[in-house]
Formats: sequence, structure tokens, C-alpha cells
Amino acid sequence: MRVGEEAVALLDDGSTAHGGSGGGARPAPGILWPGRNVWRVAQARRATVLQDAAAYYDALRRTMLNARRSILIVGWDIDSRTPLVGESGTAEDGLPVSLAAFLTALVGRNSKLSVRLLLWDYSVLYALERELLPALHLQWSTPPQIELCLDDTVPFGASHHQKLVVVDDAVAFAGGLDLTIRRWDTSRHDPRDPLRLDPNGKPYAPFHDVQLMVGGPVAAHLGELVRNRWARAAGERLPQAEPSDDDIWPDGILPDFREVTVGIARTQPACGDAPAVREVETLCLDMIAAAHRWIYIENQFLTDTMLARRLVLSLRERPELEVLIVAPKTHHTWLEHRTMLAGRIRFMQVIREAGLGGRVRLLYPQVRHRGSTSEVMVHAKVMVVDDRLLRVGSANLCNRSMGTDTECDLVIEAAGQADRDAIARVRNRLLAEHLGVSPEKVATQLRRTGSLFGVVDAFNRGHRRLRPIEDGPLAAGEVAPLVEAAADPRRPIGATEFLADFSGNGPPPRSPVPVLLRACLVLLPILLLMLAWRYTPLAGLLDPAAFKAALNAGGHWGPVMALGFFLVLGFLAFPVNVLIIGTAAAFGVWPGLAYAAVGALVSAAATYGLGRGLGPGLLRTLLGPRVNRISQKVSRNGILAVTIVRLMPVAPFTLVNLVAGAMRIRFLDYMAGTALGLLPGVVLMSALGDRLFWILDRPSLANLLQLGAILVLWAGVTWLLQRVVSRLRHEA
Repeated sequence: MRVGEEAVALLDDGSTAHGGSGGGARPAPGILWPGRNVWRVAQARRATVLQDAAAYYDALRRTMLNARRSILIVGWDIDSRTPLVGESGTAEDGLPVSLAAFLTALVGRNSKLSVRLLLWDYSVLYALERELLPALHLQWSTPPQIELCLDDTVPFGASHHQKLVVVDDAVAFAGGLDLTIRRWDTSRHDPRDPLRLDPNGKPYAPFHDVQLMVGGPVAAHLGELVRNRWARAAGERLPQAEPSDDDIWPDGILPDFREVTVGIARTQPACGDAPAVREVETLCLDMIAAAHRWIYIENQFLTDTMLARRLVLSLRERPELEVLIVAPKTHHTWLEHRTMLAGRIRFMQVIREAGLGGRVRLLYPQVRHRGSTSEVMVHAKVMVVDDRLLRVGSANLCNRSMGTDTECDLVIEAAGQADRDAIARVRNRLLAEHLGVSPEKVATQLRRTGSLFGVVDAFNRGHRRLRPIEDGPLAAGEVAPLVEAAADPRRPIGATEFLADFSGNGPPPRSPVPVLLRACLVLLPILLLMLAWRYTPLAGLLDPAAFKAALNAGGHWGPVMALGFFLVLGFLAFPVNVLIIGTAAAFGVWPGLAYAAVGALVSAAATYGLGRGLGPGLLRTLLGPRVNRISQKVSRNGILAVTIVRLMPVAPFTLVNLVAGAMRIRFLDYMAGTALGLLPGVVLMSALGDRLFWILDRPSLANLLQLGAILVLWAGVTWLLQRVVSRLRHEA
């Protein structure tokens, strides 16, 4: 049996852990296997591990100063205010400190330089943690050579979690660090560092992370990865960079490796025609299976029990194997506490119940300085196996990083003694940072004892220490299977899973009660809203009768006021379906339907005119490269294309209108297609709005049944439209 094959059988859901779409040819010797656990294998002329954001931001800044043609930046989060500086906290090259201002200065000096930023179009759950309106700061307020694309090409419940920068296809960076705020720190992790402040001047806790910097052919492959993502997100192919060596590698950044083999491993959920890729998962399993003496791990999340079971197998096969895991002390938010912390407890339970807890240590870094003690937030994603394999990337050891989010990890496999020595030095340096001693002392102690645990025990008494993580058992009330299934799924959450297969890793429930319970949880907010509308002071503000009275306050001017709402709110990208429902609720289904239809067409015509006036160039500047995807769908063939886009919208109502105008679609074709495409939705939304009015004003079983019938009809019409549109697209 090949290395790691027995681990493939450990999967819960009957699938395999193979990550690629093809079999690939396996190189020999080694474990890196394109088509199985890596996407590509390439040479890096130089590579170095950058510990913590101060080192990374300094190296990145120096590299971008040498950029000649292109800078590609990919992030889970990108913030224009990121302090792109090293340990001094200042910009010693005379250019601005913050990311957006620095990039603006770069393109001002070099008119041939283009900068592309690819940012996950993140969930509303993260809105309060992110910079407000990133396009305002990273595209609208920067020169045209800098473009931001918000990437939403992931399934429901997934995210783009890759963190990459590629400069001239010659030097690239990959790891756990985004170019965002509250990441900057030095390897000292001083609890009172005056430079560790967010943009509001508020201090944050010490933060540890790792990035791998590579130069040479492997950087060009990472550039290809970014261009593939840009093509899916923006609907356009970025030009291929000219072949280049890594002579833009900055002076003063000493490489840990020279002429080393690097593999690129990805996680990519199935999305559209793109198949699922689980190379990171297979790589982790194969690395654990290949371990003989030591596994050193730094990771933020540990929830994948399949990896825990693979650790158990390796520990049983090799009695001398030790596993040292460095992680955050705990997870503080309510969501992480009930998902990632609960998952970590189960991860360790798998090992302890196998009787192997004494050979796996789970520790967190603690720093004490000038009377202050603080835990260090571990955000790194590192795995070192013996002196042979080094993985640095974006993937956590959690379920969603294995199959739900997009990830990118780099792995170095030693080809000779020089590579082995370099991997050992990196591991010793990471361990030395947490213990507050020199890497040389770590190396000496490891040779003396032959044990990673012996190194920790020898130096774990100073101001920098690794302390045991004591999560304790899971309390009954802290287990939330539904929340865990949504927050840390092994695969994206499909639409059919909302009220069905939503049980995480385990088998589906035999009783219908959990399904009914989940249905109640979905309907509960609607019920609470209806009760609040009827029995709280909200009734006076949101009473449909009051809304109707307001529209009819001017007598016969009420319908004109409704049309005014469609016109004005259309320019503000207000959801047109909400306006249709509100109009029907105020005027009744039949007059409301007519007013809503006319209002939607007036809004469509007005915003079409605005888009025509703006033109394609300005529209792209305002809305970003993603506008290409919409324009390609809208401009195909007149009335039919517009009708299809209206029936199965590919973007918000207002955005489609603007793009149609900018692309100079014939006005009559555009309006005819809009009328045909909107008609089914206007009818159904008007009926829905009318029934909602009666339910909220005079609730009765008959009204509820009618509402249910409308929803069933809506679902049926939507399904039928999908079939019709699919056939029309094939015929177009």
C-alpha cells in the first residue's frame, strides 16, 4: 500500500481524498504527486520563511518596489489602511506607509505597472470586521492602473481564503497573512508594543503568522493560479507575464533554500463547471503518513477528525513519533466557541481515547514582558514533518479548509541534506520564537534529547513559554450541531441541504424530528417579525394601512408617489422585489401589479439611460472588473438575452440596467426583454405582497394557506424558468 493510501479510506462520506481532476504522473522519489496531493511541482531558485507580519510586510514592500510590470494580490481580506512596514514601523524608502497609498505611489512612478487586487466578496457576517466599501479606497480613490475585483465565485457558505501576492511572475508570497489590519507584529510579540495599534489607535493582542516567499518558476505557476481566478471572477483573461527570472528578489532578504522543489496544493469547492479539488486534504494525510520522528504543527483551527485518526494510525505504527501542536489558547467569539473550539475538543478526544495523548502536546504561546502577560494569537498554518517536509499556506486543519473554502498551500520536499538542514533550521527557528531562546540552542537540545518535548521542557521557564491548552470537556449546552454544520462544513452547503442533509460528518438522522426542528428554526424569525408587527410599537410605524395611507395622502397622487419611489430608489440599487411587494401591499394585488410593472419599467429605463451616459469605461471604474461577467450575458443577442437575464438574474436589477446602457443595447430590445422577463416576477411578487398585507392585518388560516400556495407556485415557476432558460441558452 502506498504512503497515505490507507488514510484515504478514513473519509466519512464515501469519497476519496484525491485532490486533482486527473491521475497525474507520480515523481520518484518523494510524496508530491500532481493530480493527487498537489496541483503543480516546480523549482524555486530561492525560498525563505517569513515569521510574523513585520518580516512579511517588509519583504513584500521591498519586492513591490522592484516590480516592473504586474502585481497580483489575492486575499480573504484586503484593507487599504494596512501598514506595509517592517519592524521599525516606519517607511524607510520615503513612500507612504499604508497599502493603498503605497500602491498609488508605485504606479505613479511606473506607468507600465498594473496592480490587480482580488478580494473575496465576503459574507455580511464579516461586514463589521472589514473596511467599509473597499472599492471606495482600493479602486475609486486610486489610479486606473489599480483595479479591485470582488470575487463571489464560490458556492453558498464557502469563502475565498487564499492569501497570495505575485510580483512579475518572478517572486511570490503564500501563507496565512492577508494584507489587512490587526495583523502587524514582530517576532518579539511585546505585550505593550506601542506600534501594534489598529487604525483607530486601539491596541490588539500579539499576533503570530507565517508566509513563504519563493522566487523562480514556481512564482509563475502561482501567477497562473491567480489569473485563472480573475478570469472566473471578472470574465476576462489577464495577459500572461513575460518570462522573467527572480532578479527582483530584494537585497537583504536571505533565502533559507536554494534550488528547491516546491509543490502547490489547493482546495477548491465544486462551483459551476469547475470540479472539486481537495489536494490540501490529501497532502496533509500523506505528510502525516510519511512522518517517522517528529511532526511540528502551527494552526489556528483543529477540527478535522479524519486528520486526527490519521495521526492515531501513524503514532501506532511508529512508537518514536512525537506531535507538537501550537495553537491559540482558546476561541473567544460565540460562533468560534461553539464550532471551532468544540471541534478541537473532539480532535483531541480521538487521540486521547486511543491512549496516545501523552505523545501529542497541544500548546499555546505566552509572553511576559515589563510586568505584562499575554497570550499570542496563533494564525499560522504550518506543518513540518521530520527534516523532510515543510508546508506553509492558508489552510487550517478544519473541515472547511479541506473542502469548502478556496485554499493554497506551498510544500517543500527535501531533495538532499542541504534541504533537510534548511527545513530543520526553519522548525527550530519557529520553536525558538515561542520559547524565547536562540535557534542554535533549540538545535543543540534536540540533538541531545532527540525529543521536541525535551526541547520545550528544557526552555519553558522564561518570559516566552509554551503553555498547555486545557479546553476541558464539552458541556451539553455548548454542542450546537446545526451551527457547526453551517460554520465548519466538509463541503459547501447546497440549496437542497437547508432543511435536509445538514448533519456535518455524521450519518443523517433517522427520525424526522430534527428536520422539523430545523424547519421551525428557519420559520421562527418570520413568526417573530409578524408578532412584533402586530403586538409591539412597531405596528404604529410599519402598519400596512399606514403605508397605504401615506401613498394615498395626496389623493390621486398616490400612484405617482409609488412610481417616484421606483425611480429614486432604483438609482440607489434598492431591491426591486421589495418595492413590488410593498406596492401590492399598499394598493392591492390588481392596481398594485399595474403600478409595480410601470414603476419597474420606468426605473429600468432611467438607470439604462444613466449607464449609457456613463459608458463602459467609467462603469468599469465604478463597479470593477466583475462587470464583464454581466455585460457578456446581457449583450449576447438583444431581446432574448435581456429576457433571460431578467428571468434568471445574474446581478442586481440596477446593475443589469447600467450595464445594458453602457453596452449600448438597443433601447427597444432592452425594454421589450425587460418587460417579458419581469412579468412573471411582478405577478408573483404582487400576489405575495397582497397576501402578506392580509396576514399581517387580519391573520387567518385561509390567508396562510393562500400564502403557502403562492410560495409553492413561485417555486414551481422558478423551476420551470430554469428549464426554459437552460434550453434557450443552448439554442442561443
